[in-house]
Amino acid sequence: QVQLVESGGGLVQPGGSLRLSCAASGLAFSYYVMSWYRQAPGKERELVAAITTTFETTNVADSVKGRFTISRDNSKNTVYLQMNSLKSEDTAVYYCNADSHYTGLIYWGQGTQVTVSS
Repeated sequence: QVQLVESGGGLVQPGGSLRLSCAASGLAFSYYVMSWYRQAPGKERELVAAITTTFETTNVADSVKGRFTISRDNSKNTVYLQMNSLKSEDTAVYYCNADSHYTGLIYWGQGTQVTVSS
């Protein structure tokens, strides 16, 4: 079975930091582009950051550029999202995504809540 399990969410004050983790199992992790999406109440799910496979090229949304960093550890089948200088507008459920462009297989995690509030 394929499973993506997010962790690290919680309540943090504005300006604070949080690191999300997504542990993958049941798939050939190194062959998948890994991404973080987020969805706030009443809003569409949006791409936050993505990281490719062997060369680990990254891209981040303009709204979080300079504050968020995505990384992956293929030896641990884990992708991370380091979130710094958090703002209230970052409040959302954050989802881990695994996408194999070669096979068309896509998987989603259950999501982890991030709340930024004073």
